[in-house]
Formats: sequence, C-alpha cells, structure tokens
Amino acid sequence: MTGASPRAVARVDLDAVRANTGRLSEAAAGRPLMAVVKADGYGHGLVPCARAALAGGAAWLGVANLDEAVALREAGIEAPILGWIAVPGDPIWVEAVGRGVDVSASAIWAVGEAVAAARATGRPARLHLKVDTGLGRAGAPAADWPDLVRHAVAAQASGEVEVVGVWSHLAYADEPGHPTVTAQILAFKEAAEVAASLGVRDPIRHLANSAATLAAPEAHFDLVRPGIALYGLSPGPLVGTPESLGLRPAMTLEARLTSVKRVPAGHGVSYAHAYTTTSETTLGLVPLGYADGIGRAAGNAGPVLAAGRVRRIAGRVCMDQFVLDLGDDPAEVGDPVVLFGPGGGGEPTAEDWAQAMGTIGYEVVTRIGPRVPREYVGGQP
Repeated sequence: MTGASPRAVARVDLDAVRANTGRLSEAAAGRPLMAVVKADGYGHGLVPCARAALAGGAAWLGVANLDEAVALREAGIEAPILGWIAVPGDPIWVEAVGRGVDVSASAIWAVGEAVAAARATGRPARLHLKVDTGLGRAGAPAADWPDLVRHAVAAQASGEVEVVGVWSHLAYADEPGHPTVTAQILAFKEAAEVAASLGVRDPIRHLANSAATLAAPEAHFDLVRPGIALYGLSPGPLVGTPESLGLRPAMTLEARLTSVKRVPAGHGVSYAHAYTTTSETTLGLVPLGYADGIGRAAGNAGPVLAAGRVRRIAGRVCMDQFVLDLGDDPAEVGDPVVLFGPGGGGEPTAEDWAQAMGTIGYEVVTRIGPRVPREYVGGQP
C-alpha cells in the first residue's frame, strides 16, 4: 500500500502461508495437498493466498462457493480446483464447469446440475461424490449413497460427467483419538468400496482436514485438504499450538489511535457505560468496530497491545470503534495498536481473541471485514 497510513490494516505474511503449506505437505507424507482457500482465504485474501499455497507445494485448491472457484480461474490460476456449494438452478454451475472447475454432488439433484452444465458447455463435468460419514452436514447418507453413485456412473457412461473423487468431512478431528474419527474412517472406506462396486474407478479419496492432516495419518487416503492451518492457526487446542505444530500465523491486525484524552475517575465509557473509570486516566479510541469484524462479545474482554502493554477493551464494542483505558502511559493520536498477530512481539494472538470471545480462531480471522484493507508482505500478491 502507498500514501498515508490507513486507519487500520490486516497485514498478511504470504511467506508464512507458503511455509505453512510446506509444513502440512510434510505431515501428509507424500500425499498431494488441497489448499482450502474458501471464505476469501479465511479472511486473508483469496488469490494471494492461493498463489502462496501453490508456491508452497499445494497441488490443488479448494473453495466452498463456486463463485470463488471462478474468481481463481479469472485470476489466471490453472491448478485443479474443487468447489462444493451451489444451489439448484444457479448459473454458476455452467460457468464453473466451463472453466474446468471440479464440482461436488451430495444428492442426485446435484448430478443433474452437473449434467446440465456439461451439456451447456460441451465439456464433461468433473465430479466429486460426497458421502455423509457422520458429520450430519453435506453428503449423501449411507442409505442414499448407492443411488447417488448409480446416477453419477450413468451420467459418466453417457459422457456427461467424469467421477474423479469420493470425499467426506470429519466431525471430531480436532480431538485426536475421539472414537468418531475411527468410525468415520471406516464408514468412508465402506462408501468407497460401494462406489467401486458400482463402477467408480480409481477416484481420488479425500477426508483429512487440517486437524487430521496433522494428527490422524490414517485419514490421509489419496489427498489431504487442510484449511485453517495454512494460515498458521491451530485447528484446535488438543491438536497443539501453532508453535508446537510448526505453524506461523499469517495475519496481523493493526489500527491507529484516532483520539487520546484525559478523563476523571467515575467517567462512563461507551454505550450503557459497561465500563467506568476507577481513577483519572487516558482513554484511547481505536477505529475498528463490529462492522469491521470486531465482535461485540469482545467488550471488556478483547486484548489489544497499546502504549507498551496489553490491555482489554474498555466497555462495549461499537459499530465503528472501541475504547481502551491507557492509564497514565503516554500515547498520542496516530499511535499504532495491535489487536492480534503471531505473538512474537508481545501482541495478542488470534487464539487469545478466540478465548476472550468464547469462540475459535477461525471466526476471529474470517470475520475481519472488507473495510479493513489487506496489505501483503512476502511472496507475490
């Protein structure tokens, strides 16, 4: 970025994304890696992070919504891409298939959409069939799985689709050793065997998310599919800390004070005076709020490095700003504050924010909104 410093910035270290991809590739022990860059690269930036992951050794890219897959193609990225969410009748099916994006089917209607897109584009749709092995979200339940496979195989026989993958998603991989992990792996193997018996030949089988890539090698199959760990966040405390897992957090969220003022003891702060000063003190105003992704749950809780030490937000988070009690420490308008980063400079981490807000690191980084510009360092944005 050039010119005057912005009120706030999310600085993304693409070298960290590349290094984290390499670390996950090591954990995959030779299996190809699909870098999941959905949700705008978990808030870090779709295209820059996709390129950094590919530079780090990823062979595939994965997104949830098909429009993000199309955006990657429009950016000139030619690597294999899987996208898995679209609704019936959405024209994005045609655009995605026409651009060589792999699509997913959890039900017969989705096979029909893939067939229609193939007819419209004149090229077969590359299809990954998803089975519900126990998460209870997307995927065909075991009772419906054979019919889904039969429809896909019939479409393949007519040249309209190519069944290239069988996949599922784990519910408890962030708790290594949880019995559901073993049960889902067994269910996945059985589903793959059913698919083979019905005519699916040599599909790419993929099940492992970030947690399973790092902690459940028995779930690796033919391809691993990590997401959050690419960005240097742990998939769960029971899996390990970023440091213990060899990961580098990629995002640092910074802002600059827009107001610094002295107030007396007993002064109410922000809406409903959820915080009141206990002595004469300095209040600093930070121009980030819930419209930028700073959750209201961070009121009186969110940690921020400002004026030399970590402090908690004073009072409620507003739409566009929040307040810090800076005590008697020197501060001036324009001084930097750091909400979270890798932690090496004494600043809080995204995990610290997750604990303060009663949520997970995934939500902390993905909710940082478009009003906060991304600045890329390292790699090639």
